[in-house]
Amino acid sequence: MERRTGTISRGIRAPIIREGDDLAKIVTDSIYDASREEHFALRPRDIVGVTEAVVARAQGNYATVDQIAEDVRRKFGDHAHLGVLFPILSRNRFAVLLRGIARGAEKIYLQLSYPTDEVGNALISMEQLDQSGLDPWRDVLSFNAWMERFGKIKHPFTGVDYVSYYADIIRGEGTEAELFFANDPCYILEKTDEVLSCDIHSRERTKIKLRQAGGRVVHGLDDILRESVDGSGWNEKYGLLGSNKATDEKVKLFPRDCAHFVYDVQARIKVAMDTDVEVLVYGDGAFRDPVGKIWELADPVVSPAYTKGLMGTPNELKLKYLADDKFADLSGSDLKFAITEYLKTKDGGLVGQMESQGTTPRQIADLIGSLCDLTSGSGDKGTPIVLIQGYFDTYAD
Repeated sequence: MERRTGTISRGIRAPIIREGDDLAKIVTDSIYDASREEHFALRPRDIVGVTEAVVARAQGNYATVDQIAEDVRRKFGDHAHLGVLFPILSRNRFAVLLRGIARGAEKIYLQLSYPTDEVGNALISMEQLDQSGLDPWRDVLSFNAWMERFGKIKHPFTGVDYVSYYADIIRGEGTEAELFFANDPCYILEKTDEVLSCDIHSRERTKIKLRQAGGRVVHGLDDILRESVDGSGWNEKYGLLGSNKATDEKVKLFPRDCAHFVYDVQARIKVAMDTDVEVLVYGDGAFRDPVGKIWELADPVVSPAYTKGLMGTPNELKLKYLADDKFADLSGSDLKFAITEYLKTKDGGLVGQMESQGTTPRQIADLIGSLCDLTSGSGDKGTPIVLIQGYFDTYAD
């Protein structure tokens, strides 16, 4: 019988995960129970995705504002006049971190990029920028100059005026605040030579530029809480990057030791269901909203760990090209047979070949992680586990 479906992505419901839970067992049991109750079978090379949020929660990988403040003091001293550079505009991602940073410093020089932050959250629209006559690569605006030009502007999705919100957070900690707007990272060195760079994907380049331009003490968010401070959680590679608000005084950090976890899940599913699956931990997907212009990826990576079968990039042929060009003289069953047989003979290295043009040039783990993120959502679906079937199948299977 001919198969009529290709890739299927299922959100798998699970219990609420708490610190100390055996998450690998919960994932295995949840998939086993779903397969029995929903009447589907696992097949070789199916993919199991587990959201980073429940991995970190099971690990108890949390930190308080006070613990963040303590590590800021350890890195910059007790009375730092600290430059805070290029934070994203987010109540969930950065506001609690800013509270901890401010609590650990005497004065904060906060430099915001404009017209948007790194992931596309807009302070002002591109149309407003065009009308202003400003050159965002050269022009620097003080807080007062910004307010005179643009006033208080609320984000269209959140309804928050992030400029005033961040200023209030800093001053609420009893810390002096000076805000300004510039896109040259080295401008902050005119205020202070102690800088905490808060950008995500450009962080290494930014830190190099700051040090070369005379920054005396330069760290990134990935350098804060790389080890436990006063009993906190930590992430030895990403520090505070990838963290999320848990409460007003606590954040959940990006999970650690994920490589051990994915292979543990893989082994348990093999025992429980006699099937060889691939497993990954996923965070934010790597995609951009065409309306809000927000790039979703506020985590340092889409997937902090995955089994070896998810390494590399897709090795796919473009069916449209085969139908329109290579087999343009065929139709119906002859065309179907020709394409099917051609797919069966494709080799393992299609880079640069015409037949592969138009396929997605991204890492498999990033594509799968993005699909998982879209499937599970970030709200109340209650599906922190995602099962993807048929991803590696082709038209010939």
